[in-house]
Amino acid sequence: MMKKITSIVAYIFIVIIIFSSNMVSAKESNKEPEKLYAYSALLMDKKTGRVLWEKKGFEERAMASTTKIMTCIMALESCELDEIVEVSEKASKAPKVKLYIRPGEQYYLGDLLHALMLVSSNDVAIAVAEHVAGSTEKFCKLMTAKAKEIGAINTCYITPNGLDAEGHHTTAYDLALVTRYALNNEMFNKIINTPSKSFCEIKEGRNFNINNKNSFLNMYDGANGVKTGFTSKAGYCFVGSAKQEDLELISVVLASGWPNNKTYKWSDTKKIMNYGFDNFETRTVLTSNKHVCQIGVDKGIIKDIDVLTSDNVEITLSDDETVDILYNVEPNLIAPIEIGQNVGEAAIYVDGKFYYSVPLISNTEVEKITYKYIFNKVLDKFLLFSN
Repeated sequence: MMKKITSIVAYIFIVIIIFSSNMVSAKESNKEPEKLYAYSALLMDKKTGRVLWEKKGFEERAMASTTKIMTCIMALESCELDEIVEVSEKASKAPKVKLYIRPGEQYYLGDLLHALMLVSSNDVAIAVAEHVAGSTEKFCKLMTAKAKEIGAINTCYITPNGLDAEGHHTTAYDLALVTRYALNNEMFNKIINTPSKSFCEIKEGRNFNINNKNSFLNMYDGANGVKTGFTSKAGYCFVGSAKQEDLELISVVLASGWPNNKTYKWSDTKKIMNYGFDNFETRTVLTSNKHVCQIGVDKGIIKDIDVLTSDNVEITLSDDETVDILYNVEPNLIAPIEIGQNVGEAAIYVDGKFYYSVPLISNTEVEKITYKYIFNKVLDKFLLFSN
C-alpha cells in the first residue's frame, strides 16, 4: 500500500477542504516481530522519538545494568573526564560484576566511565555516584529527577549500578527515552563504541585492560551500542542502537530470558531492528513557509494576509500509515499584526491519532488603521485633486 499524506484546510468563515496525496514508493511490508522471548520490548525512532512498535513497553520492570546508561550520562554532564575519583570502602565491596578497585585508590573519571559501560563494573558505578553527588542515595535522587526531566516519568533509581532493589524500576519506553537523550552526547557515543581500553590507577599505577562486552556491536550492521544487563529479577536485558542510511533506531528488550538463555536478547534485538529497518522510513510531511491560505484582517491598512507554516515536520512511518494535517486558522484577526505572529496551527494526525502540532504564522506586518492614518489618506487625496 502506498503511503498517503492528506491535507485538510479549515478556514473559519468559509470552510475550504483541500485534499492532496503524496504517493511514494513503498517497501514490501513485513509482519511485526514474532516469537520474542522478551517479556517487554520496544522500538523507537531516534530522530523523532516516535514509538514504532512495542510489546508491554509501558509496564514497569526491573532494568539491571541498563541503569548505567543514566549513571554515565549524569557523570558526563556533571564532571570533567580528568577529575580524580577516590575509591571508598563501600564502592570496593560492591558485588560482581566488578573491576576490583580498592579503597583509597584514585582513578580518572574518564577511565572509570569506560569500565562502567564496557564491562559493567558495579563497584565503579558506586565510586562514580559518590564522586558526583557525595553518596549513592543523593546520586539516585538526581538520576530519578533527570529521568523525569527527559520524560521518563515511570522510572525510579534506587541503585546506580542496577542491582535489584525495592522500587528500582523503569519501562521499555522510558529506557528508550533515556538512551535517546544519552546518544546525543558525543562522549557517551565514543565510550560505548570503544572496542578496548587500557588505563592505570593514579597513585600506584595498577594496570587494567578491558574489552567491550557488547557483542551486538559486531553482529549487526550499523550497530552503535548500547548496554546489556542481568539480574535474577530483571532477567537478561539489552538496549540497542543501530543506524542504516538515514534511519537510526533504538530497541529495548527486558526480561529476555534467564540462564541459560544468554543469547535470547541478541535474537530478540535483531528481530526488532530488522522489522524497523524493513518497514519504516523518515518522511517530510510538512515544510516550513508553505502557503496555507489567505485570511482577512479587520481594522488594518491591509485587508488580508498570507498564512504560512512555521516549521518542517518529519515523521518516521511504515508503508501503510496515513498522515492527515488539519489547518486551523484563527477567525477575526484584528490589526495590528506582526510578521511571524501565530495565527493558527497545523495539527498532524497519524492513522487518526494526534501526533504533533506546528504554529501557523503571518508573513505580513499589518498596521492598525488610526485617525492619523485616515487624516493622512484624506489629505493625500485632497492634495491630489487640488493639483
